[in-house]
Amino acid sequence: MTISQELEPVQCEKRRLRREIAFAEAERRDADASAARARFARLDKDPKTSRLEKRLAELEPRIKRSSDPEDLQAISLQQRQAFYRCE
Repeated sequence: MTISQELEPVQCEKRRLRREIAFAEAERRDADASAARARFARLDKDPKTSRLEKRLAELEPRIKRSSDPEDLQAISLQQRQAFYRCE
């Protein structure tokens, strides 16, 4: 859960950029869409972020197989809270 908290600002920024890209494409603002894609790519290339995202991807299947139902509830709560903090 610590990794998720460290990644939260980056994930919020990526969510905002995805939304910005979608609106720019729908409104046919190609320059804005390209600029947003470039910022998104820079976030993906950050070595610290990439390392944390890779580690989280490795841990998620293990956590989901956990026999403790409170683990999944805690993770779900954290994800919901992070989603609403991004808005």
